[in-house]
Amino acid sequence: MPQTVLAPMFPLALLPLPGELVPLHIFEHRYREMVREAETQDISFGIYFSHEINTAKLGSMMRLESILKKYPSGESDIVVRCFDIFNLDTLYRKFKDRPYPGGDIKQWNILVDESPGYELSELFYQYRTLRSSSQRFANFTTFQIANDVNLDFLERYKFLISTADTRQRILINRLKFLIHSLKLELKSRDLYHLN
Repeated sequence: MPQTVLAPMFPLALLPLPGELVPLHIFEHRYREMVREAETQDISFGIYFSHEINTAKLGSMMRLESILKKYPSGESDIVVRCFDIFNLDTLYRKFKDRPYPGGDIKQWNILVDESPGYELSELFYQYRTLRSSSQRFANFTTFQIANDVNLDFLERYKFLISTADTRQRILINRLKFLIHSLKLELKSRDLYHLN
């Protein structure tokens, strides 16, 4: 059973998936302090998915990847990476004696290297070929596919709360839709000629 731990928290209407890189513009003083501590002390923090559909109280554990720009005002542009998912037990206005929020969480310790099944792999190859994607994967995981197919909030949420088999089915259905759309787009290009 996962142990409850207290973690710094950043409530946002975002639900990053494991492995996903997320750019953020940090402007509030309290979150500027959190980023400063993430940079100097290598702390991780949670992005709590602050949305009405989040009845499971999910969030994403994040690590600072890089600081792209620091502004004279103290604001900054950063990139963070999701490495795990959590359930929030309690959200606090302050994390210990810090100005930013905190929360009691249970981390999932998710296996980010979950392999896709045969049908999902074949559809993903087909999709990437149709997209003429230059990014190459020697091997890819279910989460890399999920990050690549632009799931919306609801799809991400359903994906995370589902079993491994259902996660595969969600991605298969999404890829079938995207492949169909790309084929229609390519077909329409062949029907119209520019003057």
